[in-house]
Amino acid sequence: MTEALLTFAAPIFEVDWEVHDELTRDIQRLEIEETTAGLRTLSACWVAQGATPDSSEQRLLYLDGAILDFGKKISVTLGAAPSACRVFSGWISALEVSHQEAHEPEVVAFAEDGLMKLRMTRRMKTYTDVTDADIVAAIASEHGLTPATDADGPSHDVVQQWNQSDLAFLRERAARIQAEIWIDDTTLNFKSRDRRSGTELTLVAGNHLIALRARADLAHQRTRIHVSGYDASTRDTIDEDAGPDAIQAEIESGRSGPEILQRAFGERVSYRVREAALKSGEASAWARAEMLRRARRFVVVSGTTRGSAEMVVGSKVTLDRTGAPFDGPGYYVTRIRHTYDLVNGLRTHFDAERPTLQEGA
Repeated sequence: MTEALLTFAAPIFEVDWEVHDELTRDIQRLEIEETTAGLRTLSACWVAQGATPDSSEQRLLYLDGAILDFGKKISVTLGAAPSACRVFSGWISALEVSHQEAHEPEVVAFAEDGLMKLRMTRRMKTYTDVTDADIVAAIASEHGLTPATDADGPSHDVVQQWNQSDLAFLRERAARIQAEIWIDDTTLNFKSRDRRSGTELTLVAGNHLIALRARADLAHQRTRIHVSGYDASTRDTIDEDAGPDAIQAEIESGRSGPEILQRAFGERVSYRVREAALKSGEASAWARAEMLRRARRFVVVSGTTRGSAEMVVGSKVTLDRTGAPFDGPGYYVTRIRHTYDLVNGLRTHFDAERPTLQEGA
């Protein structure tokens, strides 16, 4: 069968596991967004003017709680068959109505995925003799979730959650070691980037890829990162560092930012000073994480496709016909925003990053 070059498939909505065709019929605008920090969100707008069952008069739709209501589970499937994908599943947390002269009234629903529970739970708690994976497991248990952890990190004598939401706390823990958080159904994931699976896509400029901006920037690159502190148990100073080798495992081809920086401007060292390490293991992990954070963002791209429902945070992207330095594999999607409206149909906006430029650039 010949695949259509262009499709205009409308989104399919399920509310509490029941498909509602009227939501597809009346949809005006849809936006679904997610980043590496977790928490996928939805905003959907429908025309809210319709006839009564006997067609005797017009009435306002979707505000009686019959279909849309607080706490109901809403799921969205995007894309044309056979490549349609469920891109959102979460719970309605806000409803809005809009009236404007000469326009039909509109109802907007806002929803968040399962991480909403963690966002809305704030606590003060002390953890002792734990790894970050242990903390994730404890928080997952509090919310009836199954933990899936796969991120290297040190053991901590004491970790304190000071009047933070569970989501903000986990985001803070993840940032220290460059792990990522997301939820799949009832599974709370906490994994390093190289252990997160995602779809693989090739995007060709001028074809499926309709807009792209790419930049390679040395401004925040460093050739080495130092982290210092004091170990009270051994009464000794701590001084750990990480260099370009930290990023080598993620490089498929090309020249890295630290390598190009060294050649262009010489040695450039930075210090991570916002946290004071209490053990050498902590300092080593934080130095490596900071080196990864900087090196990964050497090349950043923002693009728009004609609709890539299969694209998720963590997808691996290959670019083609974007210019020799920026072509090739190795891009990691860090943010996606699926949009749908009656003018453009489905569009997928994304941010991605790569630690290298192709050889010869």
